[in-house]
Amino acid sequence: MKQHIVRIAIGLAITLFFIGHAARFYQVGIITQLDNIIYDARLRLTMPRGVDNRVVILDIDEKSLGEVGRWPWGRNVMAEIITKLFDKYGIAVVGFDVVWAERDTSSGIDTLDALAQKDLKQVAGFQELYQKLRPELDNDGLFAKAIKGRPVVLGYYFNSEDRAVKANAIPEPVLPKGTFGSRNIAFTHWVGYTGNLPAYLKNAAAAGHFNPLVDFDGVSRRVPMILEFDGAYYESLSLAMVRTLFALRQASFRPWSRATRRTSSWRRATAASSG
Repeated sequence: MKQHIVRIAIGLAITLFFIGHAARFYQVGIITQLDNIIYDARLRLTMPRGVDNRVVILDIDEKSLGEVGRWPWGRNVMAEIITKLFDKYGIAVVGFDVVWAERDTSSGIDTLDALAQKDLKQVAGFQELYQKLRPELDNDGLFAKAIKGRPVVLGYYFNSEDRAVKANAIPEPVLPKGTFGSRNIAFTHWVGYTGNLPAYLKNAAAAGHFNPLVDFDGVSRRVPMILEFDGAYYESLSLAMVRTLFALRQASFRPWSRATRRTSSWRRATAASSG
């Protein structure tokens, strides 16, 4: 035993060293870098060699910008896209990794409102025309109407900067405060967020964050399925989309009732793809 004590001690020390690194009591840069290289190689070797036809990415690329126009596109354009995706192509669920944080006034609706409320307030002919034209120029209203009753999942993001603001609206947490009690779970710390306009969130089916965890080499390899903010827990965009899809499939097997008639248009939009 004595002649092996040094070897055992060295082996134990090395084992404890790697356990401490794996448990994140401390991080050793070269080990983390080696682990990332092995992970990337394993991913390239084992990833499927093909395309899953059930998933389509609608990318805002140079070609689309050339055809539609510079970004940001009007919400009336996005409303047309949503309508076409569901009514023509019969998609099941759509998710946006874009945040709709500001109003769309590109139609000139603010100028029209100002004229109607001030200079032309007493002009009956203008007021009649104003009531007719305003809904067509309300791009935000058109987009909110397009996503209402459809399985549209919005995206938003959290911020970890010290002076981060809390802008617009985010969904209710999927897990309330105190869910994990005193369990030692290493959640990342977030201070603020940028969400979507309240009218959009109100009409969307769900919403999820798209905060990646960027590794020290600048590569995003992970997105937390659940993260903590202000003591509560919020789901990712991908998880929100999957949960929305599963909820729709379960709803399609429910008996026909007065409650389900109200959502018949939603169910028809998903029947083509899920059936």
